[in-house]
Amino acid sequence: MVFNAEFELLDQLQWHWENQARPRLKGLTDEEYFWEPGEGCWNVRHRGTSHAPMAVGSGDFTIDFAIPEPYPAPVTTIAWRLGHILVGVLGTRNASHFGGPAVDYESFDYPGTADGALALLDEYYARWIEGVGSLGEPGLEKPCGAAEGRFADRSMGALVLHINREMVHHLAEVALLRDLFAHRQ
Repeated sequence: MVFNAEFELLDQLQWHWENQARPRLKGLTDEEYFWEPGEGCWNVRHRGTSHAPMAVGSGDFTIDFAIPEPYPAPVTTIAWRLGHILVGVLGTRNASHFGGPAVDYESFDYPGTADGALALLDEYYARWIEGVGSLGEPGLEKPCGAAEGRFADRSMGALVLHINREMVHHLAEVALLRDLFAHRQ
């Protein structure tokens, strides 16, 4: 059997999405979405209610953060994690590489419901998978370009591996937050 990098890169994320991550998101409630497991959490909040150093977004909801990020970083909610995936992981990459709409933290219209966030997550994930699937071996070998800043000379294959890591990492955090919510006192 010949190693097929394109297949393996896609399969890694698709397997995780279909068998672990997306099933764990089924039934996510708004209460879970916004639940803060500790004091000082970063969240997605109604405009004007944040206590974080910065709160940005274009709609009724904003996301908490700070530049530079404090150490230790605050605990984040499911809403915050999904907001990060939508903007910083999938959204900007879809815009830069696969014709998706322009996305950045400041102008994003953060979803105010779990269902809204999951609908966008499904859409952005589908665009990413379709885009990666369209690259072929030559496309995976090309540099990812200026959109990736200091990593511009790295291959698209390296970017795909990075996004796979980010998705597995952050969606595992979401799963843990769901477990903690289900077993809270």
